[in-house]
Amino acid sequence: MQRVFSSFDLMAVHHARNLLEAEGIGAVVRNERLASAMGELPPAECQAEVWVMDASDAPRAERLLREGRPASGPAWNCPACGERLEPQFAQCWRCGH
Repeated sequence: MQRVFSSFDLMAVHHARNLLEAEGIGAVVRNERLASAMGELPPAECQAEVWVMDASDAPRAERLLREGRPASGPAWNCPACGERLEPQFAQCWRCGH
């Protein structure tokens, strides 16, 4: 196992783990509840962390978290209002369809 991400923001940590899992990289969250020990322990030691199960996946995981995953698929037009949208959007920003 190898650590690939850490943050005080639990939502960011779980989002990172979910991104890795979606790409087929096994990952776990550690130190999720350690923030309550801050003061007794150094703050840097209290961050929640994402660890990959297989250390050989670490370079790919770090690259994915750093660069993100490009949206795939074609741009599309909203059937309700005709707005042109990029593939990363599942809902029209203009009319909500």
